[in-house]
Amino acid sequence: MNDNKLIVSHAPFWHDGDSMFQMNLNIILALLPAALFGIVQFGAVALGVVTLSMGSAMVWELVMNILSKQKPSIGDLESALIGLLFGLMLPATAPWWLVVTGTFVAVVLGKVIFGGAGGNPFNPALIGMAFLMLSWKVMFDFDSAYVSYDFDFTALAPLAALKTKGAAEISGLFPLGDLIMGKQVGGIGSTFGLGLILGGIYLILRGYIRWEIPVSFIAGILVTAFCFNMANPEVYGGPFFHLFTGYTLLGAFFLATENSSSPVYTIPMLIYGAGAGIMIILMRNIGVYHDGTILAVLLLNLINPLVDAIRPKALGKGVSNA
Repeated sequence: MNDNKLIVSHAPFWHDGDSMFQMNLNIILALLPAALFGIVQFGAVALGVVTLSMGSAMVWELVMNILSKQKPSIGDLESALIGLLFGLMLPATAPWWLVVTGTFVAVVLGKVIFGGAGGNPFNPALIGMAFLMLSWKVMFDFDSAYVSYDFDFTALAPLAALKTKGAAEISGLFPLGDLIMGKQVGGIGSTFGLGLILGGIYLILRGYIRWEIPVSFIAGILVTAFCFNMANPEVYGGPFFHLFTGYTLLGAFFLATENSSSPVYTIPMLIYGAGAGIMIILMRNIGVYHDGTILAVLLLNLINPLVDAIRPKALGKGVSNA
């Protein structure tokens, strides 16, 4: 008789060969092209915002580890990734107190309070962003944030201009090539569309994210924006304008795909991604916000457990013991 006792632990149980450190490190690497471009474009203040965001996020997690008498967990880079994502969504002119407040909400309320890594039902970085946007909306007015910059392109936030002026009036101000190559104002790491696409493809090829969510997310954006544009092209922007502006691509590859708050089955992933894309365009076109990515992804996080309940059924019939 073997006297060895069974070892019981919490999920996840399946090991795919990669540690959390390796996964988070690769996601950080995938974000580097967009991050470096934003730092070069917006200057040293952008570097300060990103580094303060990452550093304060890690400090908040370390403080919570000490208060809860747990082993320090900052070595898994989870809080560093949350801080990086959060920092890349901020304008380069964000004051230090806004950054520190946001990372506190993201790490402490968005992650730690739910049990730490793997336990959060909402994307922590989005929790922090939503809190700031609802509390200090004026801080995210990208048009006024960059008035002191000297750009060689139209220094208007594309989505804000579309919302206030209409598609016909801004026609020609934002060439598609400029939007793809980052010639627009916005969050530090959200403007360089090509860099975000390359980072997303890298993560898909490495197996860190599944293709279903980004592809259905982008499809939802394009189809819904196309329908609005066909109905009234004078008011509503075209599908590719919406794809390469705001937080769209950051949302498609890095926000909606967060492991703990997104589905694990194929059909739910497709529904989840398409639903987020559709909601973003609805919020932009008929809602009060210029962008809708933050709130749309959080809304899909909320219904994720219901969507993920759509699971494949086992083949065959059960055998009764009666």
